[in-house]
Amino acid sequence: MKTRVLDSWPVLEWINARRPATDTLRKLLEESEAGDACLLMSAINVGEVYYFLRKHYSDELAQSWKELSGTLPVTIVVPTMEEIWDAAVLKACYSIAYADAFAVALAHKHHCPLLTGDPELRLIPDVELDWIGRPEA
Repeated sequence: MKTRVLDSWPVLEWINARRPATDTLRKLLEESEAGDACLLMSAINVGEVYYFLRKHYSDELAQSWKELSGTLPVTIVVPTMEEIWDAAVLKACYSIAYADAFAVALAHKHHCPLLTGDPELRLIPDVELDWIGRPEA
């Protein structure tokens, strides 16, 4: 069974129906629903999607995400103190968003790829990325 960690980037692309992220995430969600894949997402990144939608779109869209997030075939992982410290170290060492550091820490913990298209995550040398962004990014 393949395991992947989602950061907020593919989820926001999926919500905005932008390809190729939409196709890739839809396929992974179907595989997860069928028991052929395991998708994980840090609760910090779930909250990041919420605040981004609320700030840049509407309260209604953010509320829809809040309701939808609990029904997806994705395990939402609340960070442990060890993961909080790991994320803090990543943020201190690399020029990445703090929420992204939680996605990386979760991928490290589960020894699996991080599904993303966020170019700043390419700055981290020891994380395996399942890249779904633009090739030139």
